[in-house]
Amino acid sequence: MGESSADHLILGTRKGLIRYERRQGSWQLVQEALPAQTISYAFVDRRNDTLWAALDHGHWGNKLQRSRDLGESWEEVPTPAYPENAKRPDGGSAACTYLWYIAPGGEEEPNRLYFGTEPGGLFSSDDGGDSWQLNEALWLHPSREHWFGGGRDQAGLCSIIVDPRDSRRITVGISVGGVYVSEDGGESWQGRNRGLNACYLPNPAAEYGHDPHYMLASPSQPDVLWQQNHCGIFRSEDGGQNWLDISQKETGAYFGFAIAVDEEDARCAWVVPAVDAEYRIAVERRLRVCRTEDGGGSWQELTVGLPQGPSYDLVFRHALDVSGDTLAFGTTTGNFFISEDRGDTWQCLSHHLPPIHSVQFH
Repeated sequence: MGESSADHLILGTRKGLIRYERRQGSWQLVQEALPAQTISYAFVDRRNDTLWAALDHGHWGNKLQRSRDLGESWEEVPTPAYPENAKRPDGGSAACTYLWYIAPGGEEEPNRLYFGTEPGGLFSSDDGGDSWQLNEALWLHPSREHWFGGGRDQAGLCSIIVDPRDSRRITVGISVGGVYVSEDGGESWQGRNRGLNACYLPNPAAEYGHDPHYMLASPSQPDVLWQQNHCGIFRSEDGGQNWLDISQKETGAYFGFAIAVDEEDARCAWVVPAVDAEYRIAVERRLRVCRTEDGGGSWQELTVGLPQGPSYDLVFRHALDVSGDTLAFGTTTGNFFISEDRGDTWQCLSHHLPPIHSVQFH
């Protein structure tokens, strides 16, 4: 039987990039790269097996690294840069302060990439990442005056979905701004926030100012969208035209950052709950994963193999992934867990990693 994506994992951490492989039935740490550097997001482009690492050097700013041999060698490429005339909503000059998320374009556009940044800008590349252009239609959207920072100083574009049926249909999530859809390859954008709840605003049903922590499309039914929001968990069956609150506070399935969606079943998803924004730690100090198999009608707590107290683990928005029946997630305390039975039971592969920012099967 050949290898699958469920046999390979890429972790972006506070102290470099880490790669795991499953060999002879057990998971092993097989590679460390870019040591001691903060990786905000790591991603393998399945179209060409290029490995990307977005770096946050703090004092020295952001860097972008690309590897064409799965981390054996690296080359630095230009980072997205805002034009000199780009202004933030407060009137100050815009500058890229964080690299949030990289997404590939469609299968028919092998050199197209998208990049989500702070302060809320979407960039694209048509030369495989050698250069980047700001999407001015989204940046200048009339609603931008409503964008603001949640846990950070400025808005962050941290979710990008390219429709596999039509690569000109792009959906993005901006924290804090909301969900936007383009049907024409990014030339124009419309808000898609009906049904969301901005519990921190005077008008929770406002058209803009929502906080999708992370948003995904169901691979088997791309019109079915899921998001873990600051104010709950939401699902749409019509490409974001309408959202339904599917939270269930009694199981903890409400606040959090990460969400993963089953590859074949559009009714199935997983979240890792946390106490609300004031605390951002495991609910009741017990680490749990919640799974729904009926589109959010009900949620099941999955705890076997996870620490049941005291746990201060938090899972960032890009630090949970699924491939087939295998799930993996990493936490801010450096714990790395894996399940090979759809979350029913969990195994901790390490208690001693750096804080984990992203996890991806490749």
